[in-house]
Amino acid sequence: MEYRIVHKRGFSIIGFKKRITLQFEGVNHQIDSLNALLTDEIRKQLVPYNDKEPKGIISVSADFSDRTKEGSYINQYLGVASSRSSASGFDILEVPESDWAVFSSCGPYPEALQKTWAAIYSEWLGSSCYELTGGPEILWNKSDDASKEDFLSEIWIPVRFRG
Repeated sequence: MEYRIVHKRGFSIIGFKKRITLQFEGVNHQIDSLNALLTDEIRKQLVPYNDKEPKGIISVSADFSDRTKEGSYINQYLGVASSRSSASGFDILEVPESDWAVFSSCGPYPEALQKTWAAIYSEWLGSSCYELTGGPEILWNKSDDASKEDFLSEIWIPVRFRG
């Protein structure tokens, strides 16, 4: 499984937050109301805050009640990565400094992406020299058009070297 390790200083996620249930397969419709908040006007307001990688709108899963159990609760954020720690009218998630394992996924959405997530947890984590830090997990999509057969995404997972 191809990946790269990226070190990032602490940063913030600026956007919107919603508590949802974890779903391993199919489209999670609980996220629809979160996505509905992301109007063209809101996107324009978020652009100046986006001075950190990954660039563009990102989806962030944090504060898992149980990351291994479907139906457990997570905080889902939709926003941008920023060096700023406040923004009027938006929710903020502070993300600590960490190393990140970054995985690419390309194929039909959501199947290809969900297969990549599954492979990370069922194969890569057990065979790599890294372990989870328990921090938030980031999803970056190259496009908003999820109907593309070659839909490209990156999954960013905070990790530490297991020595």
